[in-house]
Amino acid sequence: MEAGELSRLGQELSERTDEVVARMMRRSAESSTTLAKVVEDSFRDVGTVSTVAVARWMSGEGEAVARAVGQESWRIFAQLASQQEAALNEVTKRCLRWRDCTLEVLGESAADLGLAGETLATARAMVQRSLDVTLVRMCQSFEDERQRAHEELSSREKELVFLATHDALTGLPNRTLILDRIEQTLRRSRQNQEPVAALFVDLDNFKAINDSLGHGVGDELLCAVAERLEGVIRETDALGRMGGDEFVVVAEGLSLAAGPELIAERLLEAFGEPFALGEEGETLVHVNASIGIATGVRASAEELLRDADIAMYRAKWGGKSRYLVFESGMEDEVQARLETEMDLQTALVNEEFFLVYQPTFDLQTMTPTGVEALIRWRRPGCGVVEPEEFIPLLEESKLIVDVGAWVLREACAQASGWQQEGRPMGLSVNVSQLQLDTDELLDDVKVALAASGLPPEALTLEITETTLMSNAEETARRLGELKELGVKIAVDDFGTGYSSLSHLRQFPVDVLKIDRSFVSQLADGGENEILLHTLVQLGKALEIETTAEGIERPQDLSLIRDKQCDNGQGFLFTRPLSAQDADSFFSSWSPNRRFEVRNERPDGDRVPFDGSLGPDAAVAGTDAP
Repeated sequence: MEAGELSRLGQELSERTDEVVARMMRRSAESSTTLAKVVEDSFRDVGTVSTVAVARWMSGEGEAVARAVGQESWRIFAQLASQQEAALNEVTKRCLRWRDCTLEVLGESAADLGLAGETLATARAMVQRSLDVTLVRMCQSFEDERQRAHEELSSREKELVFLATHDALTGLPNRTLILDRIEQTLRRSRQNQEPVAALFVDLDNFKAINDSLGHGVGDELLCAVAERLEGVIRETDALGRMGGDEFVVVAEGLSLAAGPELIAERLLEAFGEPFALGEEGETLVHVNASIGIATGVRASAEELLRDADIAMYRAKWGGKSRYLVFESGMEDEVQARLETEMDLQTALVNEEFFLVYQPTFDLQTMTPTGVEALIRWRRPGCGVVEPEEFIPLLEESKLIVDVGAWVLREACAQASGWQQEGRPMGLSVNVSQLQLDTDELLDDVKVALAASGLPPEALTLEITETTLMSNAEETARRLGELKELGVKIAVDDFGTGYSSLSHLRQFPVDVLKIDRSFVSQLADGGENEILLHTLVQLGKALEIETTAEGIERPQDLSLIRDKQCDNGQGFLFTRPLSAQDADSFFSSWSPNRRFEVRNERPDGDRVPFDGSLGPDAAVAGTDAP
């Protein structure tokens, strides 16, 4: 066989490339299986490239050249394999069709050129060789893709298993995994008689941080908390995130040698330093946590966690930033509290709230100057509930905003009625921090004043000292807007917070209400009397009225008057009254009323008290003759 004949045959094949491809595509179209047009176009490209490659090989450019040209076919096969657009058997069928069509064209060309049979045999062998190489490469492409898909699937399965058992945000074990670990710990505890404990950690006021700084900062804080908690527990302890701002630590064996309380103290200490958040740590966030501890073997992990959760809630109710160990009876308390919260949801709609009024007096003239409106709850089946039992729940649920607006409307309407009857007394209404944190308060005050017709100067809004200092700049802005309406501002429970002379000057304050804790300890003398004097003088220096709260004993009244405190209120004068009883009280009140000391003698007899209230004073609770 002459090399020239094989070269001529290769050139003829190259010229008839389109014919080879057309025959191949026609046979594929006639088959029982048709593929998407884009896939068939890929096979068209494979047929063209493969035909050109084998033709150049026959033309004398060598097998290496043919392989180089055929690289494009292998790339297409790899793409088909990765996209899974054609099954391996369909790809193989099309390769065989290309071979058959190429051999047909070669036979026709060899006959037309009058070439020897030996030349055609060599050419046919070269086509088969090209097909063999192509099939091997094609199978390798599909095998590579299968292996890659398997590895990806395995990786994805591992990822799904991790996500199913770990928290996506912090990477800590989630509730599912923590429960499993607790079950394992309980089994070991039963077998080895070793102690076990679960510590339920819940951040204090996290929702307020989330709402004020944004969810992005909130998520960053949760990650920082998780990292810090991991840094203070032992390697043998398990830390997990239960969801939201709740974390759990599970400890056993030697970790509890000194008691779970030591672990709780370490966890609380982890919150001692602020968390530096943001890209450069420019945002400092202070956050504390409440911790509930449950120890001892339980029937299930759910029970151990439930008891720890109950103890955590009791810790929060007791003042937050503390820990408590679960005790029997706590569950009943939590259940009762939950029932109270549920009843509060409908209390306003069902008109179960009502107001009572605590009179305030000018301590120099002993005449009434106004009243403080106080809320009470007549709970169905439970009677009247005192405010300390339900106001914290109103604040936690944010119902205090709507209830506070109702108090404003109701109290202003009553005070306006008294003024129209000729009793020009002032009205004080307490405002919670949640109310002051929203712009709704300004509208609520406007609505209450407009609806009642009460003069703005007759209304005083009482704000606790801690509320005043919680967000000083924003608080000052809102108080300024309220003052523009003409109402007065009083600082309630003054002396228990963080105010100083410089702080008070930031706010448009009209009245300082001195906390009852100072008044109740006046009889002890010394420091308490000095503190009272200092607070009164502070008010005078700032030209702010002072009101002493919680006056219950005649001797306290005398000392307070000696310190020249402007106003006072307390049980010595009267307990909070309904609106009707307040009418009767004011009608019967006399500035010459006298008070007496009770139970000052061993026999329990009352001892008359001459508190410089006037020489014509008589018996406590009665007017002078």
